[in-house]
Amino acid sequence: MPNRSTPVALLAAVASLIAIAARPVAAHVDYVTENSGDPVDAVAFLVDVLSEPFNAAVFAGSGLVVVAGIAAYLWVRPTIRDVVVLREKLAGYGDLVPWMLRLSIGLPLVGAGFQGYLFAPTLTFEPASSPVLRVLFIGIGFCVLFGLATRIVSAVGLLTFAWVLLAVDPGVVIAMEYVSVLLALLVLGGGRPSADDMLLEVASTPGTYYGRVDPVHHLKAFLDESTAPLREYVPTLLRVGMGVTFVYLGLIQKLADPASGLLVVEKYDLTAVVPVDPGLWVVGAGVTEIAVGLALIAGFFTRGAAAVSFVLFTTTLFGLPDDPVLAHVALFGLASAVFTLGSGPLSFDRWFGRPALDDGEPAIPAD
Repeated sequence: MPNRSTPVALLAAVASLIAIAARPVAAHVDYVTENSGDPVDAVAFLVDVLSEPFNAAVFAGSGLVVVAGIAAYLWVRPTIRDVVVLREKLAGYGDLVPWMLRLSIGLPLVGAGFQGYLFAPTLTFEPASSPVLRVLFIGIGFCVLFGLATRIVSAVGLLTFAWVLLAVDPGVVIAMEYVSVLLALLVLGGGRPSADDMLLEVASTPGTYYGRVDPVHHLKAFLDESTAPLREYVPTLLRVGMGVTFVYLGLIQKLADPASGLLVVEKYDLTAVVPVDPGLWVVGAGVTEIAVGLALIAGFFTRGAAAVSFVLFTTTLFGLPDDPVLAHVALFGLASAVFTLGSGPLSFDRWFGRPALDDGEPAIPAD
């Protein structure tokens, strides 16, 4: 059974994510636009868009379709054996999640070091004149990618993110998905396969040469044991982190800053794809992202919300051709992990669904 400090630690991590998300800066729109356009009053814009009868009908009709679909699924779900089998199968992939998370941020961090940006492509530095930053990001990315000193490097990554946020540019909040992934790796370690796991096996085997000189394998064993009670809550941490990201993108980027959203609609002629009012495009995208984010935070249809996020990321990545690929790799990895693990504890799905795991059973087994 987890001790009483476990939920407190989890809530503290969640609170830090929410605090980061509250900072009023632009989000992923910055990746594809050069300016924010003329100022637009957000409340007046929302009222104006939804006061149009056609827009209101489309908006309300779409909402009713979604609600009806959820209600129908809840009604028939007890008769669908396929869902139970799928959940149980996905639960067996839990040991691969640390590897999944490492790949999702290791590659972008190496890219950030070589290309010269601080977590987000909008926060650039000159690699030639800042060799320390370049080595730092490449080093963090390399070690995370290969699972070498994973917990220590994750802590360094979190401190680096905090430094950029507080001392360089609060705009790094645009890449807040790194926070939840690094926190998860701080709890999980490198998992399997990883350099940590391989070196620990060699070092802990009697008679090996490496075991005589390795100074840290005892530390890894101690950290594995110390963080074991927190492993159960990693799915909660990941889905809440992803949910906060979505709420931030929908609320701050689109609904609170409609001018930037309108620029994206105009730049890519999105009204030719779906012939509706540009304002409805912005409002619809913002509300959709907020709804997906709130579902993830509440743990409501968690895997379904993760699947919807895949569609949103893929549409953005391939529909906006100059959107940087590396900026989305971490989000794809986070969505993959959430889809694999499901809601975890402290969720609607756990309280009212039929979880594949028992209470207290970690979705991600120990090394």
